[in-house]
Amino acid sequence: MVIPNQPIGAPVEHPNATAVLFLGAASVLCCGVLGPVAWTLGRRALDQIEESGGAYGGRAQVVVGYVLGVIGTVLMIVFALLFLFIVLGGNA
Repeated sequence: MVIPNQPIGAPVEHPNATAVLFLGAASVLCCGVLGPVAWTLGRRALDQIEESGGAYGGRAQVVVGYVLGVIGTVLMIVFALLFLFIVLGGNA
């Protein structure tokens, strides 16, 4: 893979690295629905980084966003279950 205007040996950051990090952080902080999106994009980006043979960088950002996406998804499920227990439990 040849990427113009880059020094030889310098990897280019993956195009989705920042987006995965942002989506993962947003899923934990405010919007759990973004967790599966960060999870999916992060997995795809990690696969592309591995297949690029060193042409793509930004692995640390993608891994952090991926993990935050997983955590955001788990938190979303836990809070949804708690909400259901409260609503269905009534005045317990």
